[in-house]
Amino acid sequence: MQSKVSAKLMREKSQEEIYQKIYTAILEHRLPPGTKLVEERLAEIMKVSRARIREVLARLSHEQVINLIPQRGAYVAKPTPEQATHIFEARRLIEPHLLRRLIENLTPDKLERLRQHQAIEREVRRLEDKRAIVRLSGEFHILVSELAGNMALAKTMRELSTLTCLIIFLYDAPTAASCRADEHEQIIDAIANRDIESAQRCMMEHLAHIESSLHLEAEGDEVDLVAIFADQS
Repeated sequence: MQSKVSAKLMREKSQEEIYQKIYTAILEHRLPPGTKLVEERLAEIMKVSRARIREVLARLSHEQVINLIPQRGAYVAKPTPEQATHIFEARRLIEPHLLRRLIENLTPDKLERLRQHQAIEREVRRLEDKRAIVRLSGEFHILVSELAGNMALAKTMRELSTLTCLIIFLYDAPTAASCRADEHEQIIDAIANRDIESAQRCMMEHLAHIESSLHLEAEGDEVDLVAIFADQS
């Protein structure tokens, strides 16, 4: 019995590892919107079975990060302009509530986690790592939702934040303009001061600034899956 449990845990860990590799590649724009994710190719690159890849793609599809199209395969989600508008509308409804909930239940531990994330963001900006800047920007909003303590909303925010990262890539929002360095810091400072109104106002201004920076749809070139995952298998 114990060996069966151990085998299952190993399988789950392996699936999680593959999931994180693909998810991070999407979040960092190494896999642009519309990229086809070929099961056979990914299985070969990751050195796992197609069944394992299929499990991961199903999970990403459930989270709306990719689209599974019958008879065609899996593609990184490519939100339309209308879907982009809906995503920002949903975020404007959800995130002020999450901030209120977080501030009302704020602990030194939670504030420290926000400060740690803030320090990492500062460092990647210093290094001008644009991919990491976009990924960490999305992860900041996910962290806020997780610290707020409502796991159902946290799951939704994870999906919305990931789709927002895809939208930023798809509509060519300039990273320096759409994710300004001071905006997350202002939100964290308001949280630290337990100022709900100020935190909510800063968040709404932040979301409006990102949305206003979006441009028309841009088509990307074909992506080399081997180059993306070669050093991670």
